[in-house]
Amino acid sequence: MRLGCHISIRGGYTEAARTALKLGAESFQYFPKNPRSLAVKSFNRQDAESCARLCREHGLSAIAHTPYPVNMAVDDPGLREATVASLRNDLEIADTCGSVGIIVHFGKYKGPDPLQGYKNIIQCVNEVLHGYKGEALFLIENQAGEGSRMGTTFEELVQIRSLCAYPDKVGFCLDTCHAFASGLWPSGEKGWSRLEAHALQTGYLPHLHAVHLNDSVYPWGAGKDRHAMIGRGEMGEVRFRELLASPALRSRKTLPLVLETPVPRGLTHAPEIRYLEELRDS
Repeated sequence: MRLGCHISIRGGYTEAARTALKLGAESFQYFPKNPRSLAVKSFNRQDAESCARLCREHGLSAIAHTPYPVNMAVDDPGLREATVASLRNDLEIADTCGSVGIIVHFGKYKGPDPLQGYKNIIQCVNEVLHGYKGEALFLIENQAGEGSRMGTTFEELVQIRSLCAYPDKVGFCLDTCHAFASGLWPSGEKGWSRLEAHALQTGYLPHLHAVHLNDSVYPWGAGKDRHAMIGRGEMGEVRFRELLASPALRSRKTLPLVLETPVPRGLTHAPEIRYLEELRDS
């Protein structure tokens, strides 16, 4: 497993990779462009290719997180077109940077027929991946249940992948806070073991390519997406110790496990990465 954190690309993609190395990270996540816009970015290809070389040389696993406005379940034709174009752009950037894939939230649908929301998601994925020849994967992230219960179960995620036209290009990113908030991660003792067994039984686990390591500000099943530092939230240290001891995850030598937790002003994720390494190696 490769532990890391989210890093800004203010200095470019290569500089983000260098920052990860300075922090002692083995992986990192970045926004490929402005996280608050669907606008397509004309990116510096040389910088992205340099990032890919640096990651290969130092064994860094990178993932790109798509902008916040992305909602694959939308009905509006204009917004759908902009979403597809943005996601294609993200894939191109991530692939050029040598990243594992792009992280995409499952999506939320407000219409009267929830089934239409799922159809929209499948259509969106198909349009994005049509003609795509790159190596970076399309990684769908589970949701916390805030505002919509869509995307909170392994069954939904696996079914969406199976119904897509290009399932070999689709995988998953598990967010621990979201799994806890939605009730997907069972409460009580050995919750991770039960979650992992469920992930294996549904066919989710073989296609897990990234993990967001986040504790939760709110209690189990609250359906609220608010991240806390590891061991300082409602999930607690024991849950993360059990996850990091998982033979199934430890066997995935290049699997990125990335922090998205809050950082006190003027500090970095370095101490939290060290803490996770201690939990992993203890």
